[in-house]
Amino acid sequence: MSQNVLTPPPATRVDLLLIAGLVAEKSRVLDVGCGDGSLLTLLRDQRGADARGIELSQAGVNSCVARGLSVIQGDADTDLAAYPDQAFDYAILSQTLQATRQPRKVLEDLLRIGKRVIISFPNFGHWRVRWQLGFSGHMPVTENMPHSWYDTPNIHFCTLRDFVNLTREIDARILSARAVKGSGAPMRVHAPWWFWNLFGEQAVFMLERG
Repeated sequence: MSQNVLTPPPATRVDLLLIAGLVAEKSRVLDVGCGDGSLLTLLRDQRGADARGIELSQAGVNSCVARGLSVIQGDADTDLAAYPDQAFDYAILSQTLQATRQPRKVLEDLLRIGKRVIISFPNFGHWRVRWQLGFSGHMPVTENMPHSWYDTPNIHFCTLRDFVNLTREIDARILSARAVKGSGAPMRVHAPWWFWNLFGEQAVFMLERG
């Protein structure tokens, strides 16, 4: 699998570079919850991917279309059922799993649609989150999770350990996993799960069906 150095525009999020580096060149890719199309643009321009997207917000769809991207408006919770099995080389869900109503079903659909699945999500087990909840007595607000409890789009927070347990329940094979700093850069340390679960602010996993 090619992991050439990418040279995207300076404003590109570091975690998106990590995700794009996992995608082989010339692949067919579906980005679910693609937002403004930043990752799709990176995959199209830097990886030569046949990159398509699905996005819930009209503003996001408009931004993607303005970039010349192939994106439709849709909901990950309800619309993934329309996609055929193994239709894409990669199905990607970046910073969206925690905002879905049925994360297990969404993940199972992604594993059906894509030969490989790349997932990124914020880690609710990070030490700063634990400290805010345990010692200050209120729901955490961090740089990576900036919303207050009453206006957050996130409804299903999980830790790295929770996600690993879910992959076992649905018989998904973990091909790679990285704990990620708040900046989006990967942690340059090989450590047991408990360490990543405590110090990783985000995570990026690549999966396939078992």
